[in-house]
Amino acid sequence: MTMWIIIFLVIKLITLSSILFISQRLKRLTFDRKNSGLSRGGKFLIALLITGGLFAITGLILNFINAVVIIMHLAVLIIIADIFSLLFKAVTGKAIPLIYRTVTAGAVCITVLVAGWYLDHHIWRTEYTITTGKNIPPFKAVMFADSHIGTTFDAKGFAGHLENMKQEKPDVLLIVGDFVDDDTSKEDMINSCRALGELSSHIPGGIYFVFGNHDKGYYGSARRGFSVEDLSTELQKNGIQILKDTNTVVNMHFNIFGRLDKSIERELFGTRMSPEKIAANLDPEKYTIILDHQPTGYTDLARSGIDLVLSGHTHGGQIFPLNETGKIIGAVDAVYGHEKRNNTDFIVTSGISDWALKFKTGTKSEYVVINIRGNDSGESSSPEKQTSDKYRP
Repeated sequence: MTMWIIIFLVIKLITLSSILFISQRLKRLTFDRKNSGLSRGGKFLIALLITGGLFAITGLILNFINAVVIIMHLAVLIIIADIFSLLFKAVTGKAIPLIYRTVTAGAVCITVLVAGWYLDHHIWRTEYTITTGKNIPPFKAVMFADSHIGTTFDAKGFAGHLENMKQEKPDVLLIVGDFVDDDTSKEDMINSCRALGELSSHIPGGIYFVFGNHDKGYYGSARRGFSVEDLSTELQKNGIQILKDTNTVVNMHFNIFGRLDKSIERELFGTRMSPEKIAANLDPEKYTIILDHQPTGYTDLARSGIDLVLSGHTHGGQIFPLNETGKIIGAVDAVYGHEKRNNTDFIVTSGISDWALKFKTGTKSEYVVINIRGNDSGESSSPEKQTSDKYRP
């Protein structure tokens, strides 16, 4: 928790620095060119008020964190343009005019953020094929995480995305946490659970759910109008099986074990079942899939002999070039995609929606299709990954 407090303080410091930097650039481009009679400090103050006002308006429209993303992108791109100008001058002896490099940085910023908005609000299909030495029949799972209902789509939009997943004709649907958020309305929560219930009859092996850190709500049930118990009731009412450090067997050959979220330990000082104990309680002849919202504890999971671990939480790193921040500070063991440790495959999805940010400049939204194939030779190979070029609206 201390680490995240430090990160938030750093973000605030960078935001303030970005506002001051852009204000100084605005002063140079406008007020310094006019004989207004204002002092240098007065010109900067006016530029600061304009920049701060635009930042505040953006924050009111898109929320504070998105205003931060926009202004940080603009500041970084202006700095890059300035560095390029210095290099250009060193080679040619001529500097690129201030107005040209600032306008170019602004245009690039707009382009990047428009693309980031598109990547965030459209959902792609990503497919993996994994082989195993275990004697199992072909198995197809669809998984998604981080829907945060109400952020980039409401319950009606969610039902549309489920229709695309239905077309995959999976054996199971796996929901790996952060289904709802603090800003999810009770109506959207109920209707989204109902949409899952309508889908369940088309999923022969069932729909399985584990909680993420946002599902319980950080600000109490009064803010969003429902509690985590209400969410559980609606899910179960619609035939969704919630796994809380519990296992179910599907098609006689597959263990699907859902872990309690890591926040039980990090935020509530509780405990959850260890990978060693999980493995000890499961039939090793069956293929074991672990649903674990936060991609942590990879070393212990790989040592325990689990076959496949599925996670979300990271949103694929979200913003370039900060994608690997969570991994660098030790908050998670992976950010996105597939990796293999010992005989355990790990897959982390970028999620189908978002928490508060409205942009994904370092990844894209997705649901994941996983094909599992038995291999009589006893050898295991790395998965093929296929990402559809066509988004799912």
